Amino acid sequence: MRFLHCADIHLDSPLRGLERYEGAPVEEVRGATRRAFENLVQFALREKVDFVVIAGDLYDGDWPDFNTGLFFAKGMAQLGESGIAVYVVRGNHDAASKLSRALRLPANVHLLAARAPQTIVNDALGLAVHGQSFATAAVTDDLAAGYPQALRGHFNLGLLHTSMTGREGHEPYAPTTEQVLRAKGYDYWALGHVHAREIVAREPWVVYPGNLQGRNIRERGAKGCELVTVEDGVISTESIALDVLRWNECALDVSELADLDALLDQAQAAVRAHLVAADGRILGLRVRLHGTGSLHRELAARPERVVEQLRAVALDASAGNVWLEKVAIAVRPAQDLARLGQGGDVVALLAQELATLGSAEPLLDIAREVLKDVRLKLPREVIDDEGLDLEDPAVLLELLREAESEILARLAGEADGDAR
Repeated sequence: MRFLHCADIHLDSPLRGLERYEGAPVEEVRGATRRAFENLVQFALREKVDFVVIAGDLYDGDWPDFNTGLFFAKGMAQLGESGIAVYVVRGNHDAASKLSRALRLPANVHLLAARAPQTIVNDALGLAVHGQSFATAAVTDDLAAGYPQALRGHFNLGLLHTSMTGREGHEPYAPTTEQVLRAKGYDYWALGHVHAREIVAREPWVVYPGNLQGRNIRERGAKGCELVTVEDGVISTESIALDVLRWNECALDVSELADLDALLDQAQAAVRAHLVAADGRILGLRVRLHGTGSLHRELAARPERVVEQLRAVALDASAGNVWLEKVAIAVRPAQDLARLGQGGDVVALLAQELATLGSAEPLLDIAREVLKDVRLKLPREVIDDEGLDLEDPAVLLELLREAESEILARLAGEADGDAR
């Protein structure tokens, strides 16, 4: 027996972080979630899998019209013509959709109930699928605790949209534990809600496949579904990449580079390497410039010019298939805080204060306090468009290091005060 486990398709969800500059392939990627879904359908047909499970968030909230649902129904009908059944639970985004409830699905699609856990048995496959859809957009109960015990003589699969014990960046919906899942006696738990692939456990198998298509820079790397094979009672899984656009990031150290031309050459080589790793997909790349050295003066004085040159190099090196989502400049001048801190003038006092904040934790504590009110006032769409998760320590550290680099440049007298 073989089946596909997917989740968090977010059909017709807009991709975030598409910069509006010349060369950005906005039109090519506008329908990325649809094309990834088409890849899923074609892969299922080509591999002749026995069934497909979708662990929630098929949609991305309410639709403006029925086109999104009709597109999904068409793909499901294609699977139905080949005898492939589909089992679905609604997630938090699906539960927010009103139109999806009015759409009649093809006969091969089995949507599990929201009122209580439901079991659907496929005697031909010896399969029992257990699951419960979200009734509302915010479910805080442990749904899995109410699932029935395993059905003897069948392959038991639990279908669940959940945050488990909590996952960074995801709302704590339908929380549960490995102990609760294990107690049900199922063979495989097909989870959804978390957008990063994770094998939580193998006895029994508890798996997040990640989302089908990355939608912003926070959803980096290959995206797709799990191909699960059950042979003589042994389960094996394989991650299948189905995305059409990939997000990634690239760190370039400028410390040993003599001039801007050397940086552009290094960026060109890096873009080509990332394009090969993306296996021909369109690539949204965030470039981080870091290190210390003589190149800092030009980067600090004319950052916009450097960014545009890097974008041009990326487009040229990839024939337009790579565009830079963002260039983060965190390059330090040759002068260090210790040298600047010598003496008793204002510059020395500021440098001494920065030196006391050199470790990550004090910086993060200050940032959290300063941004407490800002985070509440920023519109959600602004944070999404910029890929800014102000709860993420890595994001905060990046912003803080960029600010520190600018302060260092100004203390050292190397940067134009209006350059950035």
